[in-house]
Amino acid sequence: MGFDKISLKGRALRLLAGREHSRAELEKKLAPHEQEPGEVQRALDELQAKGFISEQRVVESVIHRRSARLGAGRVKQELQAKGVSAEAVAEAVDRLRGTETERAREVWRKKFGEPAADAAGRAKQMRFLASRGFGAEAIRRVVRGADDD
Repeated sequence: MGFDKISLKGRALRLLAGREHSRAELEKKLAPHEQEPGEVQRALDELQAKGFISEQRVVESVIHRRSARLGAGRVKQELQAKGVSAEAVAEAVDRLRGTETERAREVWRKKFGEPAADAAGRAKQMRFLASRGFGAEAIRRVVRGADDD
């Protein structure tokens, strides 16, 4: 009987104790437990007013956890999937673009460590970095300039 009787706010707080969640994520996770229309919205409004739900903390959390391994493109996708506002996503992507080449170089160094021997090898390295969401310019700089270090 226990878990069914937990309030929506209680469920939301349990989710937030594990990691930062956006309001959209919480709405999706709590919707199946709503007993009357608007109940989830009221609970989340109250938690947001008290500072338990923060879009900025969600953005910072994703950047902190993911930016060392992923390019701005993939971080952008993750933030959009979490329902973060377009303005906050754009701001985060702008911040990440400034360090895109350095982060791509570090990911490349850990994975490959040395320049590719031929065009096929360079293409493989470029595809790998692209799959991690790094931009074309950063990828070109890293793969072509790998021997400049």
